[in-house]
Amino acid sequence: MNAAARTYPINARRALAGATVLWLGFIAIAMLVQSHRLDAWDVAGLRFWRQGGNAATLRGPWWLAAFAETVTTFGAPLFRNAVVLICAVLLLRLRAQRLAFGLLITVAAAWVAGDVMKAWFGRIRPDAVPHLVVATGNSFPSGHSLNAAAVYIALALAAAPWVESKGIRRTIVACAMMLSLLVALTRVWLGVHYPTDAIAGWLAGAGCAFLMPAALACRAAR
Repeated sequence: MNAAARTYPINARRALAGATVLWLGFIAIAMLVQSHRLDAWDVAGLRFWRQGGNAATLRGPWWLAAFAETVTTFGAPLFRNAVVLICAVLLLRLRAQRLAFGLLITVAAAWVAGDVMKAWFGRIRPDAVPHLVVATGNSFPSGHSLNAAAVYIALALAAAPWVESKGIRRTIVACAMMLSLLVALTRVWLGVHYPTDAIAGWLAGAGCAFLMPAALACRAAR
């Protein structure tokens, strides 16, 4: 059976509008970071989660550090790329080649864009609090935040057309957004990114993901 005959395409115009809003949000955060207007807020955001300001202990229950370290792995390259490859193979088996290649291109483009932006902005990682995990490279935007948003939201947008119920489709996308936001938050919890790094990374990654349905619709129209 033709895969397209049993799918329910996402509204491309709404996806494009969402991507536009997300990227405008990223640009606004980037401009504020470059102007140093949010420096004090960034440091306060880092120290909010710590006991005694510069202490290495997270505020909250004893299991919070382990929880944050576990959740942050969802944005790690090995884990997220394995998930993407598995899902791409499943889509190919369902004869949804356009979705599979759209997913792979979206994820790859987000990864490259993140690395280019890190080099462009050249922001050094925060030293206001101790880092609770090893992190290398520049700080803005957060690579974990950007790539987690791109991967999981793009996966949700690739899965949503297979579900007839609009309510369930929206729930799938909302859950992906919440998971990627949680990954972004852990980067601040663990002290390896400023809050603006995480916010900007998530906005850019989500913006990449929402471009996928619009691009696929444009290609299908051609």
